[in-house]
Amino acid sequence: MELGLVGLGKMGGNMRERIRRAGHTVVGYDRDPKVSDVASLAELVDKLEGPRVVWVMVPAGAPTQSTIDELKDLLAEGDVVVDGGNSRWTDDEKHAAELAERGIGFVDCGVSGGVWGLENGYALMVGGDDEHVARVQPVFDALKPEGDFGYVHAGKVGAGHFSKMVHNGIEYAMMQAYAEGWELLEAVDSVTDVREVFRSWQEGTVIRSWLLDLAVNALDDDEHLDKLRGFAADSGEGRWTVEAAIDNAVPLPAITASLFARFSSRQDDSPQMKMIAALRNQFGGHAVESKSEH
Repeated sequence: MELGLVGLGKMGGNMRERIRRAGHTVVGYDRDPKVSDVASLAELVDKLEGPRVVWVMVPAGAPTQSTIDELKDLLAEGDVVVDGGNSRWTDDEKHAAELAERGIGFVDCGVSGGVWGLENGYALMVGGDDEHVARVQPVFDALKPEGDFGYVHAGKVGAGHFSKMVHNGIEYAMMQAYAEGWELLEAVDSVTDVREVFRSWQEGTVIRSWLLDLAVNALDDDEHLDKLRGFAADSGEGRWTVEAAIDNAVPLPAITASLFARFSSRQDDSPQMKMIAALRNQFGGHAVESKSEH
């Protein structure tokens, strides 16, 4: 099938390549002309035969809103817009209603996979009407990992991004647990090789995971994380998860604590946040701050 893809950054650029490898046609647009296939959103729409599917992969908030506003005027009845960024689920409901005024369908898609998705595939959590999801299904099939898992039609509009938000909240808590354990191991005299303790957990233990593998990768690069500053940003989804828990009276003590721990990294250099920063860089290519920068 044909797909328009808006936003060709670290995630979007690799997604374009993976979809093309599956045999589909992708017309990509980015503000950076060096990576863009076309010069404008209007040209992207013109190059697609109707009914069109346009996937938006830009930062949440104002960039997504302005892109959808422009597409609303460019697309026609029967077309479908997919928001694959990290938008808040309440924005999805708003965007779906705005596009529906023109007869344009809307699907929200939470995407997980980071910089590894090109080779490993992307876990996809999708929300929207059955007919709109079905239109995009060949692209979902191209992006997802091989095998039976890694894709879910989670429910109606907003369900995809809500599911991805909860996924990221869990990720916060898991990373925090690894970071706390690492700091405690580093603090005692009796443990002389913390990196190898972490490596030993990669097989046969109940806490083995891809995040643990990435932690070992980070320690192989910098055994005591001496090169990193103990600072880790929060992307917004951790906050949204805690806000949703409050709204629904669901207790989230571990996830909430892990969010507040990120705030501690705004203060003095935090050993735990070195590990959090290292993990975020490993799986998502997120920027880290070195000690030399401060």
